[in-house]
Amino acid sequence: MKHQDHNWLKLWSKNNTEMRRKVILWRKQCSLIKIDKPSRIYRARSLGYKAKPGIITVRMRVSAGGMRKHRPKGGRRPKHLGVTRIKSKTNMKQVAENRIAKKYKNMTILGSYFVYGDSLHYWYEVVMIENNKTNKFLNANHKTSTIA
Repeated sequence: MKHQDHNWLKLWSKNNTEMRRKVILWRKQCSLIKIDKPSRIYRARSLGYKAKPGIITVRMRVSAGGMRKHRPKGGRRPKHLGVTRIKSKTNMKQVAENRIAKKYKNMTILGSYFVYGDSLHYWYEVVMIENNKTNKFLNANHKTSTIA
């Protein structure tokens, strides 16, 4: 892990005041926001981020907590209501990716990573590339070997 990513995770684990100031601003912003530079640049670069036109980073805020189920109207024992302890099969990272993919239909997701989490929300950053540049980018980065 590179120095900048290591510092970011250390700030997060110690709940530093600088980190808390950033998160206070993030809470006031919209849940989905396009950002200029990734917060964890080393992780973004490992997913394929480059500071080029056509490659963007989006920060997504997802509500924390389990999935809720409507309470049935018919009478029954509270134990058998089946409302609590409902777990979703998709994790919060996949939820964030799906919401961003729905918003940016002309983009392809290269990957995503965790940025911050508290008792109310999780923040993820997703690296995306335009669809018309996807093939060029993937061919340049993932060279295939041929047997002669």
